[in-house]
This record gives sequence, C-alpha cells and structure tokens, in this order.
Amino acid sequence: MYEHQAISAATKAEFYEALGNQLRHLMDGEPSPLANLSNASALLYAHLTDINWAGFYLWSDADQCLILGPFQGKPACIRIPAGKGVCGTAWSRGETVVVPDVHQFPGHIACDPASRSEIVVPLRTAEGRAVGVLDIDSPQTGRFDDEDARGLEAFARVLGAGCDWRRLSV
Repeated sequence: MYEHQAISAATKAEFYEALGNQLRHLMDGEPSPLANLSNASALLYAHLTDINWAGFYLWSDADQCLILGPFQGKPACIRIPAGKGVCGTAWSRGETVVVPDVHQFPGHIACDPASRSEIVVPLRTAEGRAVGVLDIDSPQTGRFDDEDARGLEAFARVLGAGCDWRRLSV
C-alpha cells in the first residue's frame, strides 16, 4: 500500500488521482488563481512526504521572469530568470524537469541548502498558455520519479483548467 499522511492509496498513481480530486473539491466554484494556488501548495505540503518546499513561480511579462507565488516552506528566491536554475529551465523548455541531485544540475539556484532533489512542472491555462511553474523540493536525493512527474502534471492541469487566469497579475 502506498500511503501519504491522510491519503491512502494502493499505488502512487492512485495517490495522485486522490490528490487531484481533493484539489478539485477545494477549487469547486472558486476562479481566483491566488486562492487556488495557495490551497494547492498547502495540499501538496500536507500530503507529500519527504519534501521541504512546495509552491509556484508565476511568469511576469512586465519583468520577463518568474516571480514567487503562493508556497509552503522556508522563504524562497523571489525572481528567477527564464533558463536559470531548475524552475527557469522548465519554464524555457515548457516541460517537466526532474532533478535527482540538485548538486549535479548546472546553474542550480540554492534557495534552501537542505534541498537535494527537485521537480518542476509547467503550469498552463486550459487554452495552453504558460503562466508559471509548480516547484517541489526534497531534502532526499532521488525523491522524485516519472510517476511523480505524471501525477504532478495531472495536478497542474486541474489548476490550469480551474482558474480564471485573467484575475491574476504578477
């Protein structure tokens, strides 16, 4: 059995499906990206094991960089240029980046020296417009795998589809 705190599931895929269902329930009828991203980061932080940071960086057209959004964990870097660090790399590539050992990632930005592995998932609107990234750090090397990537991509799609992104200005 694959268990994470309050969510019990037989497999990691079932865990992420249940996590997505909890997110849908929290977002029901709420179009605000700020409110939904806040609850999403809290949900991830409460239910994922062996993590030390979960949150979002949102793209600012005006500043041409990712800017810190809602998160759970220690204070973090505020601005990340496209192509820099894991977040900026995932943003520039438009694809999920899984880093088993952040010390082996060229240009890693160390906001929290305790972080050892990281996963960053692009965040897009229902129409496919990129709006930011979901970033999760772990103090364990090798914490994230392809199953985590698939589950968190599905989680990000729930957010992307359920928010009215016109209500967000960064």
